Amino acid sequence: MGPTRPATLVVAGLASAALAWLLVSSFYSHIPPLPWLPTVTLLGLAALEGYAAANTRARIERRPGRDPVDPLAVARFVVLAKASALAGAIFAGFYAGLVAWLLIERTRAAANDVPAASAGLAASLALIGAALWLESSCRVPDRDDNTPEGDDLDRPDPR
Repeated sequence: MGPTRPATLVVAGLASAALAWLLVSSFYSHIPPLPWLPTVTLLGLAALEGYAAANTRARIERRPGRDPVDPLAVARFVVLAKASALAGAIFAGFYAGLVAWLLIERTRAAANDVPAASAGLAASLALIGAALWLESSCRVPDRDDNTPEGDDLDRPDPR
């Protein structure tokens, strides 16, 4: 499994933006005002993944006061990060298409939905950033020349 490619995120975001534009332009008069709950959820996920990124990096680097990292937990974090980055890109594209359409539409309902859609776009971008940070935090650092060849990074300190 390799690192998330930016092109994958961009393509997913653009496809989602096009779909949002198509759906919103066709059905906007039939939907209720935009809710704030998805924005709060995306921000919560971004905060949790940001915390996990900082904690995981500290544990991999074996900073003082931190327990050694469990390799299976790191693998799970990588999967979470990759999925969250893609989901964030899809949400960001959807919100971007929605914001673009709402800014063109000159109705009171559209103007009232712009703050929620803009906040959703910002929260989606925050999730992408946190997910990519978590993914990069899960990488094993390069070995020093002092590290014996057979030394395992996950082995607890024998003291």
